[in-house]
Amino acid sequence: MPFPTCPAAALLALALLACCQKKEAGSVPPTPTPPILPAPTGQVAVWLTTPDKGALLYNQPAGLDFNAATNTNPTIAVDTTQTYQTMDGFGYTLTGGSAYVLSQMAATDRATLLKELFSTAGNGIGISYLRVSIGASDLSSQVYTYDDSTSPDPTLANFSLAPDLTYFIPVLKEIVAINPSIKILGSPWTAPSWMKTNNSPIGGKLQTQYYGAYAQYFVKYIQAMQAQGITVGAVTLQNEPLNPYNNPSMEMSGAEQATFLKNNVGPAFQAAGLTTKIQIYDHNPDAAGLAFVNTVLGDAAASPYIDGSAFHLYGGTMDALTQIHNAYPTKNVYFTEQWTQSPGNFSGDLPWHANNLVVAAPRNWSKNVLEWNLANDATYGPHTPGGCTQCLGALTISGNTVTRNSAYYTIGHASKFVPAGSVRVATNLPADLPNVAYKTPAGKRVLLVVNSSSSLKNFNIQYKGKLASTSLYGGSVATYVW
Repeated sequence: MPFPTCPAAALLALALLACCQKKEAGSVPPTPTPPILPAPTGQVAVWLTTPDKGALLYNQPAGLDFNAATNTNPTIAVDTTQTYQTMDGFGYTLTGGSAYVLSQMAATDRATLLKELFSTAGNGIGISYLRVSIGASDLSSQVYTYDDSTSPDPTLANFSLAPDLTYFIPVLKEIVAINPSIKILGSPWTAPSWMKTNNSPIGGKLQTQYYGAYAQYFVKYIQAMQAQGITVGAVTLQNEPLNPYNNPSMEMSGAEQATFLKNNVGPAFQAAGLTTKIQIYDHNPDAAGLAFVNTVLGDAAASPYIDGSAFHLYGGTMDALTQIHNAYPTKNVYFTEQWTQSPGNFSGDLPWHANNLVVAAPRNWSKNVLEWNLANDATYGPHTPGGCTQCLGALTISGNTVTRNSAYYTIGHASKFVPAGSVRVATNLPADLPNVAYKTPAGKRVLLVVNSSSSLKNFNIQYKGKLASTSLYGGSVATYVW
């Protein structure tokens, strides 16, 4: 039997001591200097995270080799001749609260952390996709839009990015400087209250008389961000349009979104010469969501303006994304949000998110995977009154001290190795070994595997007729690169 990949039970074995002493790289205060290890060997590099935190996105010194030997263990066959969607990237939502806690760090500590997050050099995890809120989200310190006039302002004379200029845009500029090609998706939580039926940031609908003004609001936002040196490559028209209870929030039906899109937003973008992609929906793949998406994509006049559909996973199942892809194969599918509930349970959250998001979303045609959210403080703030009080960020930041939580590792296992432009390739699904594989622009093969069971799994990786044998303990996540 091949030796298990960094088994927790063998922590005292000298041969695995270096493997399992790995600490969270880059934490503040700094960790002790790790032992000098031999350069990784073998044809296949192995990066591992275990549910007991014995290994955290750790590059094992002993890699794997392909050979002609056979055995009776389950086999994951990687077939790079059968290809699917091209990936746009992996990342998080950079909320107003995320930017705030980052902005409060010392400049040198923040620079080091942002390099770790957005670069692939050294211990960087190479985040390649960010979602940002157009105005406040519920993880902002206060509710605001870019035109909070006390009376209607249909010409948007008072439009301004000023609420984001203090810390949000400066932090985002630092990120773009590290990764100029990062993809950015903008999503609004609400229109300005004066545009809404209830004149409130919570719930209500967009008044039809302001459809034209709100379309121009999107245009002004994209243009103003571009003037700041930030390219917003895509937008959704409303975060969670079937959820009128958040603060802020706004309700929008599928028929309303189709009308707004075909009569206002699409033509406004076209007239302004904007190439920003439009993703519809941005909510759960349940029955109501599928009806919403079918209404919008099925509208012949709206469809030409639509790049694709965006989904969360607070209801429904991920295979609904494949249903949408099959019904509308020329339209893309995206996965734009999933929270981790505080205080978090690393041993459970790690395999659940790796399996249900990082594996399942791409296997169901999503071009990206985004977790909610990048960072917050130790009390899960900032957030608006009535906003999420239990959202655990990928990072918890207290001053200059950084704790890396499960979402950091689930996304890192993909973002570090699967850059934008990578193509998903075919694999089978042995029991308890959910997986997804890619071919990168540089010609690398990348396989991400989760052991979704609670016990050791011995298995093979097959490529071009040869096998590499390995093992994973229950709840572990591994990325294999060759």
